[in-house]
Amino acid sequence: MRYVYLLRSQTDPSKRYVGITTNPARRLEEHNSGKSYHTSKYRPWVFTAIIQMQDDIRAEELEKYLKSGSGRAFANRHLW
Repeated sequence: MRYVYLLRSQTDPSKRYVGITTNPARRLEEHNSGKSYHTSKYRPWVFTAIIQMQDDIRAEELEKYLKSGSGRAFANRHLW
């Protein structure tokens, strides 16, 4: 089981991040402790949405979509 998650920076709310994990709590801790290069500058982070997916392939497809232009537009309207 995978989770697609959306993060928003508390220090700069315009900064957002989309990722995928099997353990959302651990992954948020990694982002907030600076272990992720892409998110370390804008700590701390909070979850905006967590989407649980049974199918790993579909979870990866959703993450990829949310990182695309049309996926970002969808997330802006419905998830952020």
